[in-house]
Amino acid sequence: MQYINRWFIALLIIAGLQITACQKHSEMHEVVHPAEIVKIEGSDLSKVTLTEKAIERLALKTEQVRESKSQKVVPYSSLIYDINGQTWIYTSPESRTFVRAKVDVDHVEGDLAYLNDGPPVGTVVASVGVAELYGAEFKVGH
Repeated sequence: MQYINRWFIALLIIAGLQITACQKHSEMHEVVHPAEIVKIEGSDLSKVTLTEKAIERLALKTEQVRESKSQKVVPYSSLIYDINGQTWIYTSPESRTFVRAKVDVDHVEGDLAYLNDGPPVGTVVASVGVAELYGAEFKVGH
């Protein structure tokens, strides 16, 4: 009888260790979301904040709005069109953070888009990874 009790106690100890190991394993593998989406109050826009790892995976790049021929210019790759045909770019008001901004494109020459209206010269905009930012903002593919 005492022999059976020892086996029972040993079995309980082993089971307890396995449960503890599973808990520690799940704590070590906490889910980290690559993007945090926060609605901007009073608008239809959202602020998209990416982790450093997400920026690295997307190979996301930024450039500044500049001026050429008396017009604001952005890389053509910065443009994205919504389902209504509106043209947008993603500005970066702070590190790792992006906000969609409406633009009015006058014309495209090569890899540059000349704007009639858009953010001020010097504004940082996404030039690579724009479609992924749009997908993150609207939770496409989630």
